[in-house]
Formats: sequence, structure tokens, C-alpha cells
Amino acid sequence: MEQQTLIEAVNQIMPFGKYRGRKLLTLPEPYLVWLKQQGFPKGRLGEQLALIYEIKLNGLEGMLKPLLT
Repeated sequence: MEQQTLIEAVNQIMPFGKYRGRKLLTLPEPYLVWLKQQGFPKGRLGEQLALIYEIKLNGLEGMLKPLLT
């Protein structure tokens, strides 16, 4: 995975829903679990949400917080 892809995913702004306006890395894990169950949206945003879901699921969120801009 490219570093730039990771940085972009961490800093992507959620464009809809209850957490609209928040960076993906700051989304609560239960919300990401719910989104996964519903099916992540298609396209780049869905890929980024899936990546953030995996990051949180594996406890790597703290390691990536320094990438937030």
C-alpha cells in the first residue's frame, strides 16, 4: 500500500450520514462495523472506509493519529 493512499484515507472527510464532516480515522468503530454490515459504498470512499475499518479492527488507530492533518 502506498503511503499517500493511507494518508488520504486517514484524512478523508465523511461526506454523509450521522458523522458527516468528520475524518474517517475519527469515526467510531461501531459505526464502521454497522457500515460494513450494510455494505460499504462503491468506489474510492468505500475502499477508504474498508481500510479504516481494518485499521481499527486491528488496533492500529493510535499509530496513525500522527498522520491526521
